[in-house]
Amino acid sequence: MGISSKLQLISVLLVGLLALEAVSYNFDYGNAMDKTLLFFEAQRSGKLPPNQRVKWRGDSGLKDGFLQGVNLVGGYYDAGDHVKFGLPMAYSLTMLGWSVVDYRKEIADVNQMGNTLAAIKWGTDYFIKAHTQPNVLWAQVGDGDSDHYCWERAEDMTTPRTAYKLDPSHPGSDLAGEAAAAFAAASLAFKPYDSSYSNLLLVHAKQLFSFADTFRGLYDDSITNAQAFYTSSGYSDELLWAAAWLYRATYDEYYLKYVVDNAVSLGGTGWAVREFSWDNKYAGVQILLTKILLDGAGGSYTPTLKQYQAKADYFTCACLQKNDGYNVALTPGGLIYVREWNNLQYASSAAFLLAMYSDYLSEKKIVLQCPEGQVQPSDVLSFAKSQADYILGKNPKAISYLVGYGQNYPIHVHHRGASIAPISVLHTAVSCIEGFETWYRRPQANPNIIHGALLGGPSKTDDFSDDRSNYEQTEPTLSGSAPLIGLFVKLQSLSGYRASYHPQPSTPYYKAPGSSNYKAPGAPVTFLHSIISTWTIGPTTYYKHRVVVKNTSQKPITNLKLIIENLSGSLWGLSPCPEKNIYELPQWIKILKPGSELTFVYVQGGAQAKVSIKSYH
Repeated sequence: MGISSKLQLISVLLVGLLALEAVSYNFDYGNAMDKTLLFFEAQRSGKLPPNQRVKWRGDSGLKDGFLQGVNLVGGYYDAGDHVKFGLPMAYSLTMLGWSVVDYRKEIADVNQMGNTLAAIKWGTDYFIKAHTQPNVLWAQVGDGDSDHYCWERAEDMTTPRTAYKLDPSHPGSDLAGEAAAAFAAASLAFKPYDSSYSNLLLVHAKQLFSFADTFRGLYDDSITNAQAFYTSSGYSDELLWAAAWLYRATYDEYYLKYVVDNAVSLGGTGWAVREFSWDNKYAGVQILLTKILLDGAGGSYTPTLKQYQAKADYFTCACLQKNDGYNVALTPGGLIYVREWNNLQYASSAAFLLAMYSDYLSEKKIVLQCPEGQVQPSDVLSFAKSQADYILGKNPKAISYLVGYGQNYPIHVHHRGASIAPISVLHTAVSCIEGFETWYRRPQANPNIIHGALLGGPSKTDDFSDDRSNYEQTEPTLSGSAPLIGLFVKLQSLSGYRASYHPQPSTPYYKAPGSSNYKAPGAPVTFLHSIISTWTIGPTTYYKHRVVVKNTSQKPITNLKLIIENLSGSLWGLSPCPEKNIYELPQWIKILKPGSELTFVYVQGGAQAKVSIKSYH
């Protein structure tokens, strides 16, 4: 073969390799998002719903909190273990809530709103139970030490389910602040679908912020058992984070004034950071507050908000390697590298935050002026995309670190439930020691694929070992997976890639009876349902609900009768009928004219009552 022929052959091979690479990296971000949501179902604790999609899981932790006289059933297991750690769980819910708030249309476009809201609600329902009094928050269930001595399915748990709480004598401003942020973000997420639940979440958010700010302290000083697993570096960032989210949820100037007045003392305008995570929220605070500034809502607080903006830009420039040497470390393959243990959680959080910031900058046509040159919003998004692509397989190992995505992903995940045959196959319980001997040490692949689990990931040199005992690299976490929902759906909205899957909604969400401006098809009235006050007596929290009934038709309404179900307390403003659960207008209101309203209130503990129309003329 002549030299020219060889050169032609090499050219053909190079073109072929480039074409193969292009095909290989045409990622289906929608599919990746769907699988990530499945991971949250795999991590559920408590009584699983009938529409549970991860079938190898079963009911577990059904007596959590009972020894302490509180119902703490539900929530999420943190990682490959069975402890319910409050701080990373709350952070994960904040990330999910933020995804819905800013990417509502994009999530709806891929038919994932029901699954995403269900993932949030599984966590917020648990935290509602855990927040038993305004200044009491049950922060953890399970003993990390004893839990890690056992390798067993959640359904077979024999380890202590000790519950730990925060109160004025045992404060935890970091965890209470993060829970307040989670409630506030979730309140915004649910607002168009269930205003009563949204209002309830906001009540808890405000109470927890007050608790966190008034009784200051580190949660792991109060709950020393958590120190070996989720040590907190401080609570100042969570106080600012919670206040920023409460301002976004309420537009109450009190919270904006708080982040401005405490900008220096709590480090908001002082800390220039190169990390965003369950422990360090400063970059998130700085970007959230920059959005307020860019939206022109800073008012007299603009000078301080510009200081927050400078720190948001510092974080962004550091990630894009344009910060005059003070940059975020990258692996040779281009992955953000922060810590050896479960490093991908830092990459996913940073990528999510950068995707958000790129949107805020792009909307206002802002170009960043980094120390080493200008950065366009598209550059910020491209870097965020590079982290997502690395996770999905565009890396030196050509491995997808999102389990179940692609053709080449780790099969020895450090996860108890995934590594042991499910109850439906192996009907006998697997004991603590048997789990280690029979399942943990076996060389075969896990019997259950834990779809959507984001693993700890590679080393600083892009090396990775698919070994079940290599927990630093093969264990997934809630806090690593949660930011991927917003990141993937943003990238899916831009990719134009036609999804090869058809997600099955876990829970449908719509404007249900009793929700904001609910109007049944063909009905002449709407219901506006809200919570106007709350108080706690003993172990029970009571809520005063207000329902505004408005005639939205063009005709007067008479003889209106309502069905009110799930009512356990007292009701004022309607007259009861002989028939059970049926109420009519009070005697002094004979006619409900077009555009007019009537109001009734009721008090009860727990969820709201269900209001619907029985009949009218």
